[in-house]
Amino acid sequence: MKPMQPDDKLAAIVGNKAMPRSEITKKVWDYIKKHGLQDKKKRTQINADDNMRAVFGGKSQVSMFEMTKLVNQHMK
Repeated sequence: MKPMQPDDKLAAIVGNKAMPRSEITKKVWDYIKKHGLQDKKKRTQINADDNMRAVFGGKSQVSMFEMTKLVNQHMK
């Protein structure tokens, strides 16, 4: 897969180097699990901390499906 470059907001979560989209997605999920951001009651919702809120366009919670779309906007 072609390496994608994360922008500054996404780089705060996954790191600064270019990597395939699948690796970026894996690192985003690792971050979510490490920081306990998956909603406890409704598991399809992701709660944002300050770094994720920047990627989510200011939203405090998004669905995991919407998250994929929002994360893709921060790759070149």
